[in-house]
Amino acid sequence: MSAHRFDLNLTQPAQSGVYFVGTDDLDRLAKAARRDELQVCRTDLGGCADKYELLQRLAVSLTLPASFGHNWDALADCLRDMSWLPAWGYALLFERGDDLRKAAPEDFTTLLGVLDDAATFGADHDKPWFAFLALPDEAFDGG
Repeated sequence: MSAHRFDLNLTQPAQSGVYFVGTDDLDRLAKAARRDELQVCRTDLGGCADKYELLQRLAVSLTLPASFGHNWDALADCLRDMSWLPAWGYALLFERGDDLRKAAPEDFTTLLGVLDDAATFGADHDKPWFAFLALPDEAFDGG
């Protein structure tokens, strides 16, 4: 995972990954991703307390297929093969990521792993795939 101050080219699959960003960065990233014609999906994690609630929110914000099994493996499968949401690349933006990180640290860590696996898979298949999780400035070293 990478910290929030960066210069990133969203058209480059090799730069795919999971990034922590400041809250104010999400709108700028969404605009850049749309400019580069990536599919943009936003998920608000405000008040999100656990895996169950997280998966419910993702099912809605990502318009996951009806067959989505509401577990980590099913999420990983959906994020690696997003044919139900066709695009040449993806930018998933998570607002208020700190709420889940504080309420359910293990679920937050698992989510990061699932997102990282999907980003790696995207890069390996020459498809830009990014996840940006907004955290408050104080969550960053020196912030």
